[in-house]
Amino acid sequence: MRKNFVLDTNVLLHDPRAMFHFSDNDVIIPIYVLEEIDHFKKELSELGRNAREVARRLDEFRKTGASLSEGVAMENGGRLTVALATRALPDVLKTTQSQDNAILGVALEVRDRNKERATVLVTKDVNLRIRADALGLKAEEYYADKIDVEELYSGNGEVEVAAAAVDQFYQEGSLPLDALGVTRTEGGNGFYANQYLLLRDRENPSHTALGRFDGPNKKIAPVKKLRDGVWGIRPRNKEQHYALDLLLNDDIKLVTLVGKAGTGKTLLAIAAGLQKCVEEGVYQKLLVSRPIFPLGKDIGFLPGDIEEKLNPWMQPIYDNVELLLGMSKQDKKEGRSHQELIDLGYIEIEPLTYIRGRSIPNQYMIVDEAQNLTPHEVKTIITRVGENTKIILTGDPYQIDNPYVDASNNGLTTVVERFKGEAIAGHVSLVKGERSPLAELAANIL
Repeated sequence: MRKNFVLDTNVLLHDPRAMFHFSDNDVIIPIYVLEEIDHFKKELSELGRNAREVARRLDEFRKTGASLSEGVAMENGGRLTVALATRALPDVLKTTQSQDNAILGVALEVRDRNKERATVLVTKDVNLRIRADALGLKAEEYYADKIDVEELYSGNGEVEVAAAAVDQFYQEGSLPLDALGVTRTEGGNGFYANQYLLLRDRENPSHTALGRFDGPNKKIAPVKKLRDGVWGIRPRNKEQHYALDLLLNDDIKLVTLVGKAGTGKTLLAIAAGLQKCVEEGVYQKLLVSRPIFPLGKDIGFLPGDIEEKLNPWMQPIYDNVELLLGMSKQDKKEGRSHQELIDLGYIEIEPLTYIRGRSIPNQYMIVDEAQNLTPHEVKTIITRVGENTKIILTGDPYQIDNPYVDASNNGLTTVVERFKGEAIAGHVSLVKGERSPLAELAANIL
């Protein structure tokens, strides 16, 4: 049976194509939603772009000659209507004059006018869902692009194999997929491309090997040996070993690292970037950025040029670079700092605010705190990547400052899920904190 879905403003600002994601049901947009969207249309942020796209799409329906007030047929078989309340608000909603109450009023009117159909208010506002439920109106969150962060692809796994398989892996330097002797499949045919595997002897659990599934060649490839470390950094656990293997692999152009605070995401990425840019010369420079919240707005009225304005936001990056450079207190007293690498052209600090329209070739690009980006913003960034550029996204889905995304629908987790299995991409979830025992305890219990 067809249903009526009444959309709140935040749904359309989050996904301007949301109106097309309700199959052959009726979609109702209260006119008060359009008034709220109109307030965002001049913004240069993601919200502004989405507001303008919603307006354009509705205008395209209007140009067909159909009446939005009477309903316009959509290609998916559904019907889109812009609704205006024709009766007074219920007394319970008259206590305060707000757009939320007006939207609730429209939803209640749609429900009462079409009692043979279920009417659902769709909103990302938890308080509005609670108020709708108190009024006897069914309300749901917008789930079209929601990802269960607890089930997020980890990028690694463990397989029990025969002792001979582990021995063959060490002797030949690789292992055909058929030699694993397992029937478990992930990603359709075998394991996901670039998934890391701990091969464990089923008879002797201490007899193990670390490998990466080479999708195109259908074999388990060895993980890069890092006896000397990378810029003085050595992996402290197998997940960090996996991460460095990805970061140093020139064939993998997109890397995502997810983990709580202190797991080494940013430090490993910068160390690998310096290795590739300064020592090996594979890339022209290391480009580092992180979202300046709110993303898309100007940096503000802090004095100085872009670099000086960025200093408060980029200080964690500078701290990691100076740690890798091994600078002592005496070095810092003498004026040495990360600025040396910037002056030599090895590192560039770039605000994401101004990345739209650019093409970025031959660079090792790190986007830190990527969990604060929306899926569309991440798409904008990745589509800027030019020839011979490698991009790394790092972040913690549980530490989000952007009020318009959450752990299940941010740009970082979206990229992890959409790119798993692609030969050009790799992902590792870091689980063990290595910053300090106190930091690890705080991340776990607070």
